[in-house]
Amino acid sequence: MKEAFPSSRLTLVPASTEVARRIWISPSPTLESSMEMIPDTTLHRGLKSRHVQLLALGGCIGTGLFIGSGGALSVAGPASLFLSYCIMLVVIFFVMNMLGEMITFLPLPGNGAQSFVKDYVDDSLGFAISWNYRYAFSILVPTEITAAALLIDYWPNSVHTAVWITIFLVVMVGLNLTSVKVFGEAEFYFASIKIFAVVGLIVLGVVLFFGGGPSHDRLGFRYWKHGLAFKPYLVEGPTGRFLGFWYAVIRSGFAFICSPELVATAGSEAIKPRANIPKAASRFIYRLGFFYVLGTLVIGIICDSRSHQLLNGSSDASASPFVIGIKNAGIPVLDSIINAAILTSAASSGNSFLYSSSRVLYSNAVKGIAPSIFMRVNRFGVPYFAVVTTSLFGCLAYLNASSTSANVFTWLSNIATISGFLSWTALSVAYIRWRKAISHNDLWHRVTYKTILQPYGAYFVIFFVGLICLTNGFAVFFNFNGPDFVAAYVTFPILAALYVSHKVYEYFKLGRVRFVRPIEEIDVTTNLDLIEQEDAGIPARVPRNLVEKAWFWLA
Repeated sequence: MKEAFPSSRLTLVPASTEVARRIWISPSPTLESSMEMIPDTTLHRGLKSRHVQLLALGGCIGTGLFIGSGGALSVAGPASLFLSYCIMLVVIFFVMNMLGEMITFLPLPGNGAQSFVKDYVDDSLGFAISWNYRYAFSILVPTEITAAALLIDYWPNSVHTAVWITIFLVVMVGLNLTSVKVFGEAEFYFASIKIFAVVGLIVLGVVLFFGGGPSHDRLGFRYWKHGLAFKPYLVEGPTGRFLGFWYAVIRSGFAFICSPELVATAGSEAIKPRANIPKAASRFIYRLGFFYVLGTLVIGIICDSRSHQLLNGSSDASASPFVIGIKNAGIPVLDSIINAAILTSAASSGNSFLYSSSRVLYSNAVKGIAPSIFMRVNRFGVPYFAVVTTSLFGCLAYLNASSTSANVFTWLSNIATISGFLSWTALSVAYIRWRKAISHNDLWHRVTYKTILQPYGAYFVIFFVGLICLTNGFAVFFNFNGPDFVAAYVTFPILAALYVSHKVYEYFKLGRVRFVRPIEEIDVTTNLDLIEQEDAGIPARVPRNLVEKAWFWLA
């Protein structure tokens, strides 16, 4: 089926006010030719609705569910794992809604959580969060590559881990340097594989639950009995069970971290963003809920939390609880098939985060807080300097050559998770400020995507996620461990140093320091007319039959 909406180009023009964005969207060739072009800094709209949805969903359904859940299951038990993911889904619901509202209102290239913090709260906090996002996305790239290397070792082979890491890096960089349309197609199919895999695993869990495996052994909730549902952690008794549950809540964050931002990032290069971003945002939430709620339930059914093969710091590479459960059920070959699907999932997630990290760096360059060289794009409209520079972070995966994959994966995932949590807290503050600016300018009637329970959801995210950030390293205070302490709290001093350094720069540049941008100075009008003009100028295609209606729902 042909794409209903034509591609358009995203053109940079100089900023006209202190807080105005430097980006606008050219809705027609006539307008584009009439404006001054800045050469080699133009992104292209090439992502369709299905690309945006699968990019976000595919980035979220990755090693956090397939591998990272094994650590939480081993420590806290199946009930704690299941409940922790349910609670984190509530956080994701509010984060996705906040991002969806703001990015749909002004879907500009380079816009995203980091831009909103800068534009709606404070330049210094925006500077710190922009680089924090850049740091988080970049760390997620080697995290996913590490997971892929861990999965490769499931099969006996004599190939050195560094070779596999190099192969994954080359493939990811290659896909990110092609046109965004080709990248979107690749991610669409990669994400489809992992979605089919999760659906198949959920069906398998139901079959094994009722004894449909080769041995006809009815599993039921066998692994939830005898005190295994809520396993104590660090201490015995109710306190230990609560600590185990809280550990699972903290660890579950890795499965979701930075994934809502993929919708916002991809939205800036999507066709007809005001229609496609809300569509992707709303479906992202309930599809994610389906996969994670049932997925973690299946993990607790088919995999024993006492298994030594789970990701618990050991060097055993059989880390996915899904693969362990299939192997224990005695189903031949299927464990290798699922491991291969999960391997594809890890590569896909790393590819998505490389894309997002490069676009964050591009956005920083557009905002003037990164060297302008990162704005340059190739003939496909891809910021190639940003992509290549970001790929260098993938080299951290080579740490596997001197340490176990399990430890490297845990350290990198901890650092990325807390960086993402801190960014969500700042994003919630930005959303509250944005709503006040919208009301101040009497623009609520022009907000096309409105979600429920706001701004109360933003306050909930600030409180709950802030609490997680402060307590995420609680275990090290029971048995102090230097590397784990650094992984848990290193993001705090990094973020503080970025914030303070920018405040010092601001003082010497402006001769004053202020901590919050006044509401009347928050710009929510620049480019709004052009956005609405572009949105009105691209007609929506109406499905003509049941087949097209089904396709439009999927796409």
